[in-house]
Amino acid sequence: MPSLLTIFTTPKPFTNQHIAAIQRNALGCWTRLGKDVQVLAIGDEEGLAEVAAELGVTHIPEVRRNAQGTPLVSDIFAQARSHSDTPFLAYANADMLLLSDFVTVTRLLGQSAPRFLAVGQRWDLDMVLSDGTTQQLPFEAGWEEALEAAVQQRGRIHPPGGSDYFIFPRDCFTEMPDFAIGRAGWDNWMFFYARQQGWAVVDATPALKVIHQDHDYSHLPGGQPHYRLPETTENVRLAGGRRTIFTLQDADV
Repeated sequence: MPSLLTIFTTPKPFTNQHIAAIQRNALGCWTRLGKDVQVLAIGDEEGLAEVAAELGVTHIPEVRRNAQGTPLVSDIFAQARSHSDTPFLAYANADMLLLSDFVTVTRLLGQSAPRFLAVGQRWDLDMVLSDGTTQQLPFEAGWEEALEAAVQQRGRIHPPGGSDYFIFPRDCFTEMPDFAIGRAGWDNWMFFYARQQGWAVVDATPALKVIHQDHDYSHLPGGQPHYRLPETTENVRLAGGRRTIFTLQDADV
């Protein structure tokens, strides 16, 4: 019997110490969501194969890229679908901590609508300790409760403009433009396309505590935020122009 949910991602290279630590936290967190969850890491970025093997994550090295070498969203989603058999899929950025409520909410969504897109606001959390090192989650008994307490004490709710995860049935988003991952525009198109198709677009913020581990933009060209990059301009063009810039505020559930 297949699992319920496949969570897939395209991590950054594990060459930056902080990025490596928070990505280990995220992947390790996802693998502890139980037998109902399969985890896929897509791409051949430096260090990924070794970390995936260590954490028991399925590694898919091959992925189509654009001329700049950036993985394409369309192929990432296609790879996830072809390497899984779960009824639901979830793309999440590789710095996101997902807790057990992620599985519970996915199951409830599947019972309420045949086709949907679920997205929500995240909680931002600084993982840098007083000695300058990045906190590595221990995954001992009570780790999830301790993490929730840390978010309660020092987490910050992110504005609704950022989209860091998408949950949907596997027969949704089977065709997509060749967006560049990690650049702006493609996530807005997800909202636009789901509304255009008449699917329920669900704001899962009240039901999910999804945590983003803080980082800078040093991994991007020139250290610039992604919305300033030429690939973002191309993403918006591929999406159909600025009319497709939908956000969480366009959710209808």
